[in-house]
Amino acid sequence: MLVARKMILWAVISVCMIGVITLPVSLQAQLICSLAVVTLMAVIKVLKAGGKWRLIALALGTSIVLRYVYWRTTETLPPVNQLENFIPGLLLYLAEMYSVMMLALSLFIVAMPLPSRSAHALDRTRLPTVDVFVPSYNEDTVLLANTLAAAKSMDYPDDKLTIWLLDDGGTQQKQNSANMREAEAAVARSRQLRALCAELGVNYLTRERNEHAKAGNLNNGLKHSQGELVAVFDADHAPAHDFLMETVGYFEDDPKLFLVQTPHFFINPDPLERNLQTFESMPSENEMFYGIIQRGLDKWNAAFFCGSAAVLSRKALETTDGFSGISITEDCETALALHSQGWNSIYVDKPLIAGLQPATFASFIGQRSRWAQGMMQILRYRFPLFKRGLTLPQRLCYMSSTLFWLFPFPRTIFLFAPLFYLLFDLEIFTASGGEFLAYTLAYMIVNLMMQNYLYGSFRWPWISELYEYIQTVHLLPAVISVMLNPSKPTFKVTAKDESVSVSRLSEIGRPFFVIFAALFVALIVAAYRIYTEPYNADVTLVVGGWNLFNLIMAGCALGVVSERKDRASSRRFRVGRRCEFGVGDEWFLASIEDVSAGGVRVQVLSRDIPGMREGGPAMVRFKPHRGEEQALLPVTVRHATVSGDAVMVGCQYAPASAGDHRWIADLIFANSAQWKEFQQGRRRNPGLLQGTIWFLGLSMYQTSRGLVYFLRGMRRAQA
Repeated sequence: MLVARKMILWAVISVCMIGVITLPVSLQAQLICSLAVVTLMAVIKVLKAGGKWRLIALALGTSIVLRYVYWRTTETLPPVNQLENFIPGLLLYLAEMYSVMMLALSLFIVAMPLPSRSAHALDRTRLPTVDVFVPSYNEDTVLLANTLAAAKSMDYPDDKLTIWLLDDGGTQQKQNSANMREAEAAVARSRQLRALCAELGVNYLTRERNEHAKAGNLNNGLKHSQGELVAVFDADHAPAHDFLMETVGYFEDDPKLFLVQTPHFFINPDPLERNLQTFESMPSENEMFYGIIQRGLDKWNAAFFCGSAAVLSRKALETTDGFSGISITEDCETALALHSQGWNSIYVDKPLIAGLQPATFASFIGQRSRWAQGMMQILRYRFPLFKRGLTLPQRLCYMSSTLFWLFPFPRTIFLFAPLFYLLFDLEIFTASGGEFLAYTLAYMIVNLMMQNYLYGSFRWPWISELYEYIQTVHLLPAVISVMLNPSKPTFKVTAKDESVSVSRLSEIGRPFFVIFAALFVALIVAAYRIYTEPYNADVTLVVGGWNLFNLIMAGCALGVVSERKDRASSRRFRVGRRCEFGVGDEWFLASIEDVSAGGVRVQVLSRDIPGMREGGPAMVRFKPHRGEEQALLPVTVRHATVSGDAVMVGCQYAPASAGDHRWIADLIFANSAQWKEFQQGRRRNPGLLQGTIWFLGLSMYQTSRGLVYFLRGMRRAQA
């Protein structure tokens, strides 16, 4: 009876909504209605009203969006008999409908996401056995040593924890390669990593052939191990000491649980953050996904495996013959297969690993191309909407995750649509300036406000648009390629240890300057047409304004592809740990002030340290988090500055053996609280107005910086 009442109520509300959306009103009434909705949403936001008020604000915004969709569908499309106008007009319409569809899916997923889970109580007398897999292909030995040492140092009984380095760079196939350089490199790598693993007390495992990329490597690990649970860390993802204690307990509560996923936290900026210098002050791109979207997916039992920083059930994996490998995104595909068999997943919103992001713009694009192509393969081969075994919410969640990667198509259309009118005088959007103000502008403002409601302090205004634009230029051909030939893409490992030694333009940055030039020419044409065609000034102003927005976005992108020289490979984290600083045979009381992936800064309580010199050896002695014996970490003194009655000493790690990486890992990765503190420090919501002003200033500066880099590059080419 209750279900019947709810269905009747839903039907009545739906009929009323359709009536309101299709109600014919004057342009003035529409404008007043739009202003009223925008005002109400702004008031609710300013008052910081949550709960039901948040849903009311989103519902008000949805009414404006649906009203716009109805008007756009019934009154703005060019006549079919004018193909030169109708075809580009239809493409623009479809791009807008895609955006509306993705907004609808976002509302369903994250309108009311699950709150972050509280700490889980763990019975230490009933801990399951765990195998830790660290898949590797071509990563540097030092990078692997830090990750393996951090994994080995996790707080967990030694007899129930087994660490595995799964080396795909030293397979028999590579060692027997016809290319002698490749073969010798594989042999040397295998020998070096075997020695490293032996010294750290972890297992080294390789295989005969490099088949099915990362999925095949992980499945080989499953064949040679027996743990009840499997934890997976990428080669550059070092876990905190409490990773397992924060995750394995959930499997005891739910026998059908196959996954506990945690967020990916990065200690270095991505190319956009480094080149725009926003890493310290603005939330990272991945925080919107891990801070909001994954919690929304978790609400519908659809949080999926992200390839690393996760614990999985061996029992569950055995039902699917291990990790899926049809697509090049084995993580999401594996989760889709297990969800369709009735297994459950959990997302723990706490950073418990620290990793490295691609350092160069080219590597960043390469990584995103793999993600986009893999998701298109899943869409093509698995099509989640009709996947048997999934619940309806799970179908919608997976469709949202895969369809998102179609964004290069609408972004391209939005970028060039104004040029059809300004340069070729095509009318692909039939509307007056007043109608644009009442419908389109209101829709755009409401859309931005709804995004601000949904993502708040996790994503600042216009940053999503910028990220999508800088990817679109190179992802569009990648997505088209996989659509035409879904089996063509192959798994390519993202570079983990790159750096930018000199300031320069990215090697794949030239198209952005071509697009900027085209948009700038269109802006001049718009100004000329406003002056010479005053009878069309309202429409030309609207289209010219649209082109100006694209130009602002394109100008900011010039700064993204203008690579700044790396001054630091990663951010420094304040730690405040007591220690002793030793030079020669003398030891001094000191404290570790901050640490990074490359070194440590120590405050020594003495103005005079005999024998200390720049470039000279020293030692740092401290107590590890696991309470073992005193750690002795060799360092090299880089610089020293007297500060009052103390000396601040900057040191670079100088590990003398593989065992020393345990202490480096303890300093950098053991304490996950510092990562959460850093994230919280940059999570604030500037609001639409302040955020827009900030973005305009950022774009102006980055446009000029990009043009300077371009001119320098031209001079070097001519020299």
